[in-house]
Amino acid sequence: MEMPQATAQRVRLVILDVDGVMTDGGLYIGAADDGSSVELKKFHVEDGIAVRMMKRAGLHVAIVSGRVSAATDIRAAELGISDVYQDRNTHKMPWVEKILTDLGMDWPETALLGDDLADLPVLRKVGLPATVANGVPEVRAAAVWQSGRKGGDGAVREFAEALLKARGQWDELVGQYCRERGG
Repeated sequence: MEMPQATAQRVRLVILDVDGVMTDGGLYIGAADDGSSVELKKFHVEDGIAVRMMKRAGLHVAIVSGRVSAATDIRAAELGISDVYQDRNTHKMPWVEKILTDLGMDWPETALLGDDLADLPVLRKVGLPATVANGVPEVRAAAVWQSGRKGGDGAVREFAEALLKARGQWDELVGQYCRERGG
């Protein structure tokens, strides 16, 4: 799906959901030898490059999740994302409002890539509501952009590429990325 260019130009903040967006929504839950619980999630490597490209483009990237998970903290740290908010009650609005206040930004400058009902209140307010291919019907109806990929299958990469192409930044960022690696 093509990204609306005028909307993309206004974006300064990208908020990502985790389960069902950065992951396929599946959870691997088990126990360590000492009986403590262990939770694992599978993240797509292409999404990591996408986050770095958005950050290079001057966009602020944040994570707001309705599930508390150490795996999310680890992945966010790997990607250099410092604004990570996890709310076990799936109340995302207060965290998004905090991010906006802290950064001095407003709703029209914000994009959210979400997939489920917990994202819907925020999606209805942001300037660029977006969803993954497997987003629930209510979220798909609220979105102005939809990925062809499912969550956890490179949907963040597809979103980032569409956003950065609509902003006219993608080709230069790819060129810069290749030059830094000798190509």
